[in-house]
Parts: sequence; structure tokens; C-alpha cells
Amino acid sequence: MTRWKRALRADPVMAELIETHGDRRLDPADDEFRRLVVSVINQQLSTASADAIRGRVFDLLDEVTPTTVLAADRDALRAAGLSGTKVDYLRNAAAAFQDRDLTRAGLADHDDEAVVDELTSITGIGRWTAEMYLLFALGREDVLPLGDLAIRRGLTDLYGCESREAMRAVGADWRPFRSYGTLYVWAHYEA
Repeated sequence: MTRWKRALRADPVMAELIETHGDRRLDPADDEFRRLVVSVINQQLSTASADAIRGRVFDLLDEVTPTTVLAADRDALRAAGLSGTKVDYLRNAAAAFQDRDLTRAGLADHDDEAVVDELTSITGIGRWTAEMYLLFALGREDVLPLGDLAIRRGLTDLYGCESREAMRAVGADWRPFRSYGTLYVWAHYEA
């Protein structure tokens, strides 16, 4: 049994979620920039809306790179479903990727908070987006994204948490594997 699974099973609620939902994996994305684009598109949208817009944007770009995002026609991106603000956010992210090494290798010596600070210095990238990047692009194991509505609702449903402080206390028991706990809370919420 993996270390993270042993640690989470100490929490009876997590033990039951592991039994119900089976193995969850934290697989870092093959393409960090593409994953950041996904997170920016997903900001404040339902999963279905974000999926539809992402599909149209990715079809338009063909290859999702900083260069293609910066070269894409603004009106075409808007017609694909992005707001003007999100077009700007994607372009800001693309420019930052061109200027700095925001890949796994480039951020390897940064702790999680330093990565959040680096990413949130980009206009349009907030803490939620930075935490999604930590989880899904970098594969960091100790992230509890309390800015995510599904996580908050899941923790309230599973543990009766009424505040973020109570949610942090629940998550503290999962350290240093809070990302895996997060995956199980999402699985519960989506079921």
C-alpha cells in the first residue's frame, strides 16, 4: 500500500471514500502550458460550459502553445466562447510562459507557496488557478484548494464543516498528502 493511501486511511471518512472510489492518481500533465490554459478557461464556469468552450478553443488553436495563443485572432477566440477578459488572461499566461520557465523543471526548487506567488503575479491567474496548476500540471501532493466550490461543498457534506478553518483542520490530518484527499472529495462530490 502506498504511503499516501496508508495516511488517508487513518481518517475513517477517507477510508470509506477510497473503498468506494478506488485508486485515484495524481498524474502531472504532459504539457504544463496546456494545463494552465485549461484552468484559465475553467475559471468560474460549470464543467459542461468549460468543456464546450475548451473544445472550441483547442480546435481553433490546433496546437496549444504560448505562440499559438498569442497569434490567435481575438475575435475568433471570442467566437469560440471566451470572454474578452479571458482572452487577455490567456495571452498574459502565454507571455509569462515565454518570459519565464513555469514548467515542472523550472519550478522544481519552488515550494508550493512560491509557485502560487509566481503564478498569481500574472494578471488573470488567481489562487484557485495556481492551485489547479500545482495539482494537475506539477503533480504536487499537498494541496487543499479551499477556493474550489466542489471541495468546500464536499467537505461540508462529508465532515459537516461550516467554515474554512474547520476544512483546514480536516485537511491537516491528511498532510503531506492533501492532494489525494482532494481527489477523493471531488470524486464524492461528482458522484
